[in-house]
Amino acid sequence: MNEPVLSRLQHLMTLREGVESLTSSGPWVPLADWTDSDSHITLHMDVPGVVPDSLALHETGESVTVSGERPAPVGRLSAERPHGAFSRTLGLPVEIVPQTGQATLVGGVLCVQFEKRHPTINVEADEFSDTSSSHP
Repeated sequence: MNEPVLSRLQHLMTLREGVESLTSSGPWVPLADWTDSDSHITLHMDVPGVVPDSLALHETGESVTVSGERPAPVGRLSAERPHGAFSRTLGLPVEIVPQTGQATLVGGVLCVQFEKRHPTINVEADEFSDTSSSHP
C-alpha cells in the first residue's frame, strides 16, 4: 500500500479507539441541578441504583462533594449503564451556613438542602401614596 492510504487507515483506527473509549463502562458522573428558594438552595443529583449506605457528602466553604457506588448487575450479559464508584464535586452557587445540609433520597434522586448565609427576601412594594399632605 502507498503512504497516504496507510496514514489514512492509521487515522481511522485512532478515531475508532477514541469512540470505543467513550462508550466503555468507565467512571461515571451523576447529573445534578441546583434550585433556589428564599432561604435555601437544593442540590438534586440522579443516583439510581446507588447503594444508599455508600453515599457520602463532604462540604467545604465553597463546594460540596458527593460520592457513592453503583454495583454492576449480577449476571450481566452486556453493559451500557455505567457502574462503579463515583465522586462529584460541585461549586456552591451561593454562600451557605456551614453544616446545614439535610439530605433525602427518593426515587433515585438525592436532594440536599442547604441554608443560605444571606437569604433572599421577596418583598412586593406597593406604590407609595401620601394621603397626609394636600396640594393646592
